[in-house]
Amino acid sequence: MFLLEISYLIGSITFIVGLKMLSSPDSARKGNIYAAIGMGIAILATILFHEKDGHSIGNIPWILGAMAIGTVIGWLMAMKVKMTAMPQMVSFFNGMGGACAAIIALVEFHGHGSASHDWGFLLIVFLGLAIGSVSFSGSIIAHGKLDGWINDTRGSWMKIVNLIMLAAVLAMVVGEVLAPGTFGPNAIWILLVISLLYGITFVLPIGGADMPVVISLLNSFTGMAAAFGGFLYGNAVMLTGGILVGSAGTILTVLMCQAMNRSLLNVIIGSFGGGGAAAGGGADGEQVAKEISLTDAAILCAYANKVVIVPGYGLAVAQAQHVCHEFEKALEGRGVDVSFAIHPVAGRMPGHMNVLLAEADVPYPKLVEMEDANPQLPNTDVLIVVGANDVVNPAAEDDPSSPIYGMPVIQAWNAKNVIVMKRSMKPGYAGIQNQLFFHPKTKMLFGDAKDSLQNLVSELKNL
Repeated sequence: MFLLEISYLIGSITFIVGLKMLSSPDSARKGNIYAAIGMGIAILATILFHEKDGHSIGNIPWILGAMAIGTVIGWLMAMKVKMTAMPQMVSFFNGMGGACAAIIALVEFHGHGSASHDWGFLLIVFLGLAIGSVSFSGSIIAHGKLDGWINDTRGSWMKIVNLIMLAAVLAMVVGEVLAPGTFGPNAIWILLVISLLYGITFVLPIGGADMPVVISLLNSFTGMAAAFGGFLYGNAVMLTGGILVGSAGTILTVLMCQAMNRSLLNVIIGSFGGGGAAAGGGADGEQVAKEISLTDAAILCAYANKVVIVPGYGLAVAQAQHVCHEFEKALEGRGVDVSFAIHPVAGRMPGHMNVLLAEADVPYPKLVEMEDANPQLPNTDVLIVVGANDVVNPAAEDDPSSPIYGMPVIQAWNAKNVIVMKRSMKPGYAGIQNQLFFHPKTKMLFGDAKDSLQNLVSELKNL
C-alpha cells in the first residue's frame, strides 16, 4: 500500500505541475506529457499494488486489453483529427469521461449500494451518475452541433422543459439520499434516463456563438463526476485529477460567461444563445459592401505603422495560420508593428485561436487579449479580420434586438481602416448578419484566407 500511495502522490503532483504548464504555449506540450506520465504511473501502480480484503486486483487481461484498444483508438483519432475538428474531438473525449463516471456509479450501486443506507455513499453515487450522464449526452450533442449534423432547437418551451428536467434530477437525488427507495427499486435507472435526456435538452437550444461556454461547462461536469469516482474508491489520484478538471473547468466557464456577458444560470437551463439569421441583420438589400484589391490591401498594410490581425474560425478552416505568420513577419520586415487581437471565445472552444497560432510559432507576447486590444484600436492604422465574424460584430453593442447584444466584442470599427477577409457575405456561426461589413471604414477582400494571405505576402515582396 505504501508504494501505491507514493505512486498516487507522484501522479497527483504531475497533474498539478502539468496543469500549471498548460498556462503557456511554450510549456503546454511538456505539461501534457508530464500529466500523461503521471496517469501512466497511477494506472501501473493500481494494477501492481492495489489490494482489497487481502486480494490483489483481478481481471488483468481484460484491463490490459481494454487499455490497448482505447490507446489505439485514441492515438488514431488524435493523429488524424484536423485543427478545425479539434473542438469536436474534445467534446467526444469529454463525453466518454462522463460516461465512464456514470458507469462507475451504476456498478458501485448495484455492487453494494442498493442495500446501503449510508447517505454519504448514496449522495456520491447519485450525483456521479447524474452529472456523468448529463456530461455524456450533452457532449455528444455538442459534438454533433459543432460538426454540423445536429441543428439548434429553440423555443420558449425549451426553458420550461429544461427547468422541469433539472428539478426532476435534483428531486430524485435528494429523495433517494434522504429516504432510499422513495422512487421505487428502479430509481437508479430512472435517474439515468432523465439525466441523459436533460443533457440533450439543455445543449440543443444553445447557439453556435455560445458553444465555447458549453464545452467548458461540460468539461467541469466530467471533472466533478470523476472526483466522485475517486471518493467511491478512496483513490487519491482519481480524486485529485477530477478536482483539478472540475475546478479549472468551472473557473473557465465563469470567465467565458463574463466574456460573453451571459449568466451561469442561463447556461445551465439552456436559455441563451444566438438566434436566427434575421435578427440584427438589417436590410441586406439596402447595404453594399466595398471591396479592396490585393495590391491596394498590400500597400495599405505596408505603409502602416500599426497593424492588428483578428483571427477567427475561418483561419482554422483555411489552415492559414502558418501563412498568417509569414504575413506578420513580412510586415515586421518593413518596420510595421503587428499584433493579434484574441477574443476569448473566437473559434469553437476556449483558447482555440491561441492554440492555432502557437502551432504556427507566433510569439505568445503578440497575442493580445480583447480587453487589452480594444484600447489600442483607435491608434491602429489597419485592422485585418481573418475569418472572424461574430466577435467583431457591432450589433453586440448597438442593436438591442440582436441575439448577441451585450456580448463584449473586439471593437474593430474603431481602427482607422478595416480589411475583412472572407469567402462570402455569409453570416457567422451565430447566424446573424455583421454590420461591420458595411461600415464606412471597412473593405472586403473575398477569397480563401490562406490564398489571400499568401498573395498579400507576394505583393509585399514586390513593393
